[in-house]
Amino acid sequence: MFKIKKLLLLFFIVLAVKTFSQNKQLLYGFAELPQTLLLNPGAETNYKFHVGLPLLSGFSAEFGATGFTVSDLFTVDNRSINDKVSAVLNKLTTKDNIKLNTQIEILNAGFRLNDKNYVSFGFYQEIDAILYIPKDPLSLIIEGNSKYLNKNFDVSQVLFKADALGVLHLGITRQVSDRFTFGARFKIYSSALNIESTNNSGTFTTVNGTDNIYAHYLDNLDVNLRTSGVVANDEYIDNPKTYLGNTFLGSNSGIGIDVGFTLHLSDQLEFTGSIVDLGFMNHKKNIKNYSIKGSYTFDGIEFGYNPDNSINYWSDLENDFTEKVPNGENQDSYISWRPTKLNTSIKYSFGQKRSKRCYDNSYKDFYRNALGVQLYSVFRPLVSQLALTGFFEKSFSEKLQAKFTYTIDDYSFYNIGAALSAQIGKINFYGMVDNIAQFSDIASANSISLQLGINIIFN
Repeated sequence: MFKIKKLLLLFFIVLAVKTFSQNKQLLYGFAELPQTLLLNPGAETNYKFHVGLPLLSGFSAEFGATGFTVSDLFTVDNRSINDKVSAVLNKLTTKDNIKLNTQIEILNAGFRLNDKNYVSFGFYQEIDAILYIPKDPLSLIIEGNSKYLNKNFDVSQVLFKADALGVLHLGITRQVSDRFTFGARFKIYSSALNIESTNNSGTFTTVNGTDNIYAHYLDNLDVNLRTSGVVANDEYIDNPKTYLGNTFLGSNSGIGIDVGFTLHLSDQLEFTGSIVDLGFMNHKKNIKNYSIKGSYTFDGIEFGYNPDNSINYWSDLENDFTEKVPNGENQDSYISWRPTKLNTSIKYSFGQKRSKRCYDNSYKDFYRNALGVQLYSVFRPLVSQLALTGFFEKSFSEKLQAKFTYTIDDYSFYNIGAALSAQIGKINFYGMVDNIAQFSDIASANSISLQLGINIIFN
């Protein structure tokens, strides 16, 4: 039981330090950046080859939490912290969550194979996690059970998953015709860490007792915790180098694919779509799984005083629980699925028509302005999460482009973002920020993000 508590505490600390979401609506389809190929391998490219500066070509960090903000708990007012916590708990639902997703590109490069095909490859490290806020267990822990007599606290609300991994990838983008481009990407996942607990069930109920004031019932418990990469030889791995090393072709690995396309319905109307991270990981080394299954009744502790024989009541209670409720540990291998993402967009280009030089010294027409809509979805353990984005793109010149977005999702109904891509000679710089309207009060924001990178692009 102590090991389970330690693992859960580690997971909650990680999420408390950084909680992030995953939608990259500013980057998707923008300015023909090499990084857009990671969101849609069928995105168009008009350069000979590219290489990203190692560790600097792509970095993203995005925050998202539903149901509450930091200011709900720490705003200076006349309320006590207990009152603030109670107010937050009262408005939470079982679908409220906090998420984390960060990516750092170690390598990103690509080259034109011929007039029709562009090959891209690289390696990046990613942290991805989601915690559905367990309202019932939190209420029980924070407020106690005396005010909730005869209420069934639902254990199924304990639902979370966290991954730290490396992704080695190789993709190809093929221009099938002047109007249609298709692409696919193959990925090898290497897991450094996986912690997950899903499909739990059972209830905890407190009622008025007979022999004691209260009686407590744990009914039909079925709780599991699966971990990979956290424990080796019954010792917790605490060396960061071990985790970093396991992100590249480690023993806990898997495979995945991305597919996508770009279709020009007319000279000014463009339709795109992609499926990203359709894959899984097989965890088979440094496994430590825990399970509890059964029912338990607790009528309280009868304290007694014996100066010659002190009694460890809590140890006796834990031993009694362990004896009566089947529980155990194992090292069974298991499979975890990647959070598959879907993207689709439609864009209408308009305004002044210009020409830009392509890799083969030909010229391609483009419009200075574009309006469009993008729909994003990611599959999560409880329900799929959706985001709808309206966007406006502006090309100030062939080398300087901007994008502005307005996104509606679980985290905000007024998320305004901005992106800028500039190329000086062969060097491309890009930067993107989300939820600009709340920059002055980040503590009250449900989401905020940052993306930036530097590429060397040869036209």
